[in-house]
Amino acid sequence: MNYLEFEKPLAEIEGKAAELRAMAQTSPEMDVEKEAEALDKKAEQLLNDLYKNLSPWRKCQVARHQDRPHCKDYIDALFTEYTPLAGDRNFADDHAIMGGLARLNDRPVVVIGQEKGSDTKSRIERNFGMARPEGYRKAIRLMDLAARFGLPVITLVDTPGAYPGKGAEERGQAEAIARSTEKCLQVGVPVISVIIGEGGSGGAVALATADLILMLEHSVYSVITPEGCASILWKDSEKMREAAEAMRLTAQDLLKLGVIDSIISEPRGGAQRDRSGTIASVGKALDEMLAKFDGQTSDALIKARRQKYLDMGKKGLAA
Repeated sequence: MNYLEFEKPLAEIEGKAAELRAMAQTSPEMDVEKEAEALDKKAEQLLNDLYKNLSPWRKCQVARHQDRPHCKDYIDALFTEYTPLAGDRNFADDHAIMGGLARLNDRPVVVIGQEKGSDTKSRIERNFGMARPEGYRKAIRLMDLAARFGLPVITLVDTPGAYPGKGAEERGQAEAIARSTEKCLQVGVPVISVIIGEGGSGGAVALATADLILMLEHSVYSVITPEGCASILWKDSEKMREAAEAMRLTAQDLLKLGVIDSIISEPRGGAQRDRSGTIASVGKALDEMLAKFDGQTSDALIKARRQKYLDMGKKGLAA
């Protein structure tokens, strides 16, 4: 288990319980189970207290936790007959965005998502989930394919933002993000997006302009990272806690503002403590949401989707 900074007291207690049980294995005559169980109860109570009212900054930390399930984990566990499709048919294949044809509970769909990677090698290959223009153009190609065959689109969002490098800007990063956002609005099939970790900046909006937006309980969704916001407003990236508080980037705040449509509960202690349980919850939610669109025409979908985003500012002002 990798512990976050605010979880250090928990790490100490759980570490002591593990040490006691390890000692008992090497010295069977030692009776440490009662003491270990007492530590377990203390750890459980502390875990509840820590996660009862997480601050926005702590939610950012949880959303970025390296052990949270990533896009590939969801695809491997939830989707069958997954056939990855690569390339934007123009420049290259961006490994930060993965997607293809698949089945969710035997329902054919197109799934697209940002993959951060799980170790040093894969994180470099995936560019830490920060897509370049060719990644968004690949997403556009997959959405066009979905429209052609009448397949719902599911997007799994987890990125700190689009890649801001020189090459990406030279190849039209802003235009690619705008085109991807436009395609989300225009495609005549259901689009459901799940923020599974970080939903950062236009890099997230390009895949999350959906009919329904779901967020995991401890995920975040914002126009910029708290560090970036603090650097601009206070000229000090260390004020990221204040920025996170002001930005209203948590799932709970965004649901009140009408930016998202539903929150998927996470296990106590975050998705990283029960990866399979979290993935199952997301799968169940997707299945329920897809059923809502059965029988709807393309024109009705597009009209309702456009109206949803036209009304969003009004809901925000009312809140």
